[in-house]
Amino acid sequence: MTPSEAEAQPLLIDEDTFLTCGVHIGTKQKSKDMQPYITTVRDDGLRLLDISQTSRQIRVAAEFLNSFEPAEILVVSARQYGWKPARRFAEATGVTCIPGRFTPGRLTNPEMKNFIEPRTILLTDPAADAQPFREALNIAIPVVALCDANNLTSGVNIVIPGNNKGRRALALIYWLLAREMLRLCGDLGMDDDLADSVDDFEAPLV
Repeated sequence: MTPSEAEAQPLLIDEDTFLTCGVHIGTKQKSKDMQPYITTVRDDGLRLLDISQTSRQIRVAAEFLNSFEPAEILVVSARQYGWKPARRFAEATGVTCIPGRFTPGRLTNPEMKNFIEPRTILLTDPAADAQPFREALNIAIPVVALCDANNLTSGVNIVIPGNNKGRRALALIYWLLAREMLRLCGDLGMDDDLADSVDDFEAPLV
């Protein structure tokens, strides 16, 4: 889908909320992979991401993730500001969550005490979550990832473009993804919101 086609879809939430939460604020560095999702460069050098494509890709990711049982989905976040939103997302949807340090071998070593066998994985940041990313590729399960302007997307099956470093941005993306999944599976009405607010998904300052 082209950016213009993505813009034709209504946003999952009003534009002001996307912008206020900083979902569109990318990094100064950019990768060639993420160029299609970048709209412009600010005077300070920060790349700005296309929120219409963020919204569209959250829909795509939600539909894809709903093709699995919740217990078959693993969400990870090495980034501290992603711990709470990832956990809240997991609580809302029933998926498995590993916040913080990911012990090598969790997906690839059956002898490990905490070995798990997901059928798909959701990464908060493909760079920060490099270990689970490598293991997911090793066992050939599909990867969904929140990708900032500087991320490489090789090996990522579904890219959700957006600020994957900001507290508020991560809270909103995970909140919207949880809401969309629950709406699509019928656990929420199509006009209903989660019981938890975006504020409830937001990590504390560290």
